[in-house]
Amino acid sequence: MQVTELSADGLKREFRVVVPAAELDAKANARLAELKDRVRINGFRPGKVPVAHLKRLYGKSVLAEVIDQAVNEANSKIIDDNGFKLAMQPKVELPQDQEAVNEVVEGKADLTYTVGIEVLPAIALGDFRSIAIEKPVLAVSDAEVDETIDRIAAGNRPYSPKEGPVENGDRVTVSFVGTMDGEKFEGGTAENIPVAVGSGSFIPGFEEQLIGLTKGETRTVTVTFPPNYTAANLAGKEASFEVTAGEVEAPGELAIDDEFAKGLGQEDLATLKNQVRARLQQEHENASRAKVKRQLLDALDGQHQFEVPPTLAQQEFDGIWNSVRAEMDAQKKSFEDEGTTEEAARADYAKIAERRVRLGLVLAEIGEKNNIQVTDEEVTRAVVERARQFPGQEQQVWDYYRQNAQALASLRAPIFEEKVVDFLIELAKVTEKPVSKEELYAEDEPSKDVA
Repeated sequence: MQVTELSADGLKREFRVVVPAAELDAKANARLAELKDRVRINGFRPGKVPVAHLKRLYGKSVLAEVIDQAVNEANSKIIDDNGFKLAMQPKVELPQDQEAVNEVVEGKADLTYTVGIEVLPAIALGDFRSIAIEKPVLAVSDAEVDETIDRIAAGNRPYSPKEGPVENGDRVTVSFVGTMDGEKFEGGTAENIPVAVGSGSFIPGFEEQLIGLTKGETRTVTVTFPPNYTAANLAGKEASFEVTAGEVEAPGELAIDDEFAKGLGQEDLATLKNQVRARLQQEHENASRAKVKRQLLDALDGQHQFEVPPTLAQQEFDGIWNSVRAEMDAQKKSFEDEGTTEEAARADYAKIAERRVRLGLVLAEIGEKNNIQVTDEEVTRAVVERARQFPGQEQQVWDYYRQNAQALASLRAPIFEEKVVDFLIELAKVTEKPVSKEELYAEDEPSKDVA
């Protein structure tokens, strides 16, 4: 076998490989000799079929198998001899001319092909102990616990029928037909829907326009869907609803005491408050963790600047860009609406894609150098947690992950990332900074992280 490097451009390499016909023929004869003891051919006793006869019957198919094997072996040798770490599977280009292909398969010509290889860069890891991080901390206040319990109570408040118009705080049962530009739209029609006026559970402006309605009265309510509305085709658009009021109910008194807590399955009010406090504290810690992780990744990005494999960057960009375009198409928005151009947007998202790939490679290198691994037990716990999200379908979810290696890898990857992040946080200089709730939950710029 002869290997010649044709080009070396950054992280890309291209080689020409020549495997002599004699070498292929020898491999084919060895394979045919293996088959001799296994095949059954009329007129020959088992194990007595001449190799020459087998070659006439199976020569081309065996040689095709041998060629495939020879390509894989040659590629593996190139990778091992050069110490390459692959970013992608090798891209093999075999002869396209059918006559040339036939000559190789018939054993009349050498096998000549080219293979393109994209390698991972060598990564010099930075000094993680020099990274400084401010960890936002927020303790749960008694007022926050009481406010949360008040909201829970509001959702469990008793109501009783009343005469007269709807007032703020009342509950009214409504039926409505929604139209947009004079046409009905999907999801815009409903009957006998209870609405707690003032709860903020409906589209902004809808509940306020119900005030003053009496039972049996019909009114036109006009609202504008929020820009971030879950149904992208409705986001930011104005709609009208013909609303007919049904039963009007006034809220009753609800004492927040031990009996209230027992109605929620808790031992007493103190237990309920402790449970609410623990949940709120976990939410605060999750928000704090997200900000700490963002600072850490920003620091890693600043410490590690290297060329990323272009194909990996392009694949990441394609995924981001397709999501962006799909969302914009659903909302019927243009780049001009966003105050930019397609060219500028592509450039921005290309940088985000490159950052994500670079950070992914850095985290992978840190994990490898420090023997950070994801155990089977951790993956199993992740599968169980995912199955719990689909009540009644737990077995189907379990079987899906058990039988799908790629899906299982999609659970393993974020676990690995978080373990590497934990490792780095232990090394970094972390100082705690008390913050307000508004500061803790203030939105950062759109995510550029690897997760």
